[in-house]
Amino acid sequence: MRAALQVAAPGLMTTLQDLGRSGHLRLGVPVSGALDHVSLRIANLLVGNPAGMGALEIAYHGPTLKVEADSVRVALAGGTATLEILADDAGSPGLRVQAFESVRLTRGQTLKIGALAGSAVAYLAVEGGFDVGCVLGSQSTLVRGGIGGFNGRALQAGDALPLRQPAAAERQEMRLPRPDLSLPSRVRIVLGPQDDHFTQAGLRTLLDSEFVISQASDRMGMRLDGPVLEHSRKGYNIVSDGTALGSIQVPGNGLPIILLADRQTTGGYPKIATVISADIPGLGRLRPGARIGFEAVDIDAAESAARELAAAIDAMAMRQEPAQRQTMIDAALLLQENLVSGVVSARE
Repeated sequence: MRAALQVAAPGLMTTLQDLGRSGHLRLGVPVSGALDHVSLRIANLLVGNPAGMGALEIAYHGPTLKVEADSVRVALAGGTATLEILADDAGSPGLRVQAFESVRLTRGQTLKIGALAGSAVAYLAVEGGFDVGCVLGSQSTLVRGGIGGFNGRALQAGDALPLRQPAAAERQEMRLPRPDLSLPSRVRIVLGPQDDHFTQAGLRTLLDSEFVISQASDRMGMRLDGPVLEHSRKGYNIVSDGTALGSIQVPGNGLPIILLADRQTTGGYPKIATVISADIPGLGRLRPGARIGFEAVDIDAAESAARELAAAIDAMAMRQEPAQRQTMIDAALLLQENLVSGVVSARE
């Protein structure tokens, strides 16, 4: 039997993502990839994988997966989510594993990831990775295009995700002290390339106001509700040109859209600014309803922030430490035991 994780429940939106399929924008193929590449890298680090190996990106509410392999090592990274190993008929006790820790499961055990906390997304990596083919060099799922990942779509109940390894190595489980993944108080942006399509009042509105992430946001773009940004020209369109990760487009309604992993390759709305690369993973963690503001920085500051993030990621390997594991208390079993050997008087 082929080693796999059997999907008992798929979660709200669970897809296979890696660092994306770069180099194909000229062909109209989006990059896709993880919304939060930092947490993806951490999950892979904890199970001993290369940083960019494909893992399950879990949005808002996670899946329930049954192990159909001799053993498998997994790690969940993102927010304050908890991975629950369910008790089984074979006598294996239940266990809760915090995010940023690895754990080894054996055949027949079931893991469950419920509602996420502290982040809109989390990543479940497996040691050795998933045995799923690449499309244009990447396992990332582009649902709109029906390519990559597992059959080009989000997981469904009954899917069997094939594993590259039939068993996990016997070794010490590892954890990473919870990293600080918070965004700065205001998201940093570089103005342009079409900031001249907006009035000075429109630019001040962008930098002085607070916006709310819309329920209409998705992996393609983060739509913002709030004050309208005033265009300086009668027409709201431009000749379509290339987009970048973090481009802030402003259509005719004046409400900004931050382009994310599954963004279109070109666009005909003016782009007032671009979110710096160091703040993109933090944006990917934000939920609808969260409030954000913007701060303009120059290219030098953006490059410095990118170097700082890269150095922090590199340092994480040295911050790993052995995981300390506590088994869940089985309340039903506890109540069956005789825990009182006798009674004495309180006066004696």
